[in-house]
Amino acid sequence: MDWMQEIDGYCERLSAGYWAEPINAVTNAAFLIAAWVMWRRVRGEKLPLATALVIVLAAIGIGSYLFHTHAQVWAAIADTTPILLFILIYIFAVNRDAWGMSPAYALGGTLLFLPYAAATAPLFQFVPGLGGSAVYAPVPLLILIYAVVLRSRDPSLAKGMAAGAVVLILSITFRAMDIPICGQWPMGTHFLWHILNAIMLGWMIEVYRAAILRRRAQDANPGRGSKA
Repeated sequence: MDWMQEIDGYCERLSAGYWAEPINAVTNAAFLIAAWVMWRRVRGEKLPLATALVIVLAAIGIGSYLFHTHAQVWAAIADTTPILLFILIYIFAVNRDAWGMSPAYALGGTLLFLPYAAATAPLFQFVPGLGGSAVYAPVPLLILIYAVVLRSRDPSLAKGMAAGAVVLILSITFRAMDIPICGQWPMGTHFLWHILNAIMLGWMIEVYRAAILRRRAQDANPGRGSKA
């Protein structure tokens, strides 16, 4: 593998220069802003997985910035690895803390994401216009599946996850539109993928955080029941 191979996959990039994608590069600040906001939200709540998600959210912004400035194979790996890590941590967190699985079963269910994604991503290639963004399409589908399964256990969590899935679908749509509308919109639409993803990932952390705090409150006051 040539780690230094140049990658030109976005409308805004017209050269191999460091600042060839200024908008795509700068909008990664949205991830850092979302991470900062959520760091303040989870700080002191004794939520280690939420804290881990916040750290990974910041890493997503840094990795994506490196990719949209260096645009090389190593930077692409730095871009995509934190995204996968966020997904895996989130699935584990929901499996264990919302679904009530044991850590072993939660981990096993988390690892099932890999064959699930490998099996479903090629199917999304058949969706007209989705193109390379098909690799991300299994994620909102999985979130919606979780929302349906968890709707009776925690309706607020289910609604929050469904809302996150909708935002992610919109985000993927803008990512897929980047190259097709390049002739009419030279800056492309990939930057909207960054902004919407930052909002969505921060929101998903908040949804998880709120679910755990609700559960703690219910455990502390079992006679009051759920107000969800």
